[in-house]
Amino acid sequence: MNPTLRILIVDDDRRMARTLVDILTMSGYEVLEANSGAKALELIQERFFDCVLTDVKMPDMDGVELHRQLQQSQPGLPVVLMTAFASDDLINRGLDDGVVGVLDKPIDINHLLGFFNSLSKNRTIAIVDDDAEFCRTLDDILQRRGFKVTPITDPHLDVEQITADAEVILLDLKLNHISGLDILKEIRQHNPSLPVVLITGHGQEMAEVIREAMQINAFTLLYKPLEIPHLLQILADVQLRALRSLLRKR
Repeated sequence: MNPTLRILIVDDDRRMARTLVDILTMSGYEVLEANSGAKALELIQERFFDCVLTDVKMPDMDGVELHRQLQQSQPGLPVVLMTAFASDDLINRGLDDGVVGVLDKPIDINHLLGFFNSLSKNRTIAIVDDDAEFCRTLDDILQRRGFKVTPITDPHLDVEQITADAEVILLDLKLNHISGLDILKEIRQHNPSLPVVLITGHGQEMAEVIREAMQINAFTLLYKPLEIPHLLQILADVQLRALRSLLRKR
């Protein structure tokens, strides 16, 4: 488990919020509580969180509206709703807006702990690029946003090890002495569904390679210089799919 995982609990039921804070703190997480949507928005301005667990029905603003406002401050922040009773329309609106999922009260604590344990493992990114400066810059940007990053500047990598450890791979298509396409093909032998985001600064030159790569299930393609907000949105989309799957499995 990642001991630095930060979780924000939002619930106007103070006893419920305190119980969750105590349980998660004893499990090794860094946890804060807010008893209103307004307080949650204050806290999000002060620090980074890895996940928000919020009640749906609260006096000042519901959990779905809170999610919407949280995304303006920290795009891609995973938000899980809790409810003892809420309309299907409200829940569906939240899911359409990008909340990870909904947990029924009383909360299944083992389910919740399993989810957070999986979340801590779900923020690992491998950057495969022989440009060491590019890797360092992107590593710094992503780590400041809570990701664990493995920069790989040697293209002759152990693909089996990388696919075992990384949840997302950022892969440059043009590497020294080896094609990024060949690495993608090897990745697909080990993991057919692992999200691989292709990167290139040579669009026209690499057009045929790009077409072939997209045909073997590359997640998407980004051009250098990277637009960081676009990259973060893509990573948020990848994470949302993965976390929704985790929440359903448990």
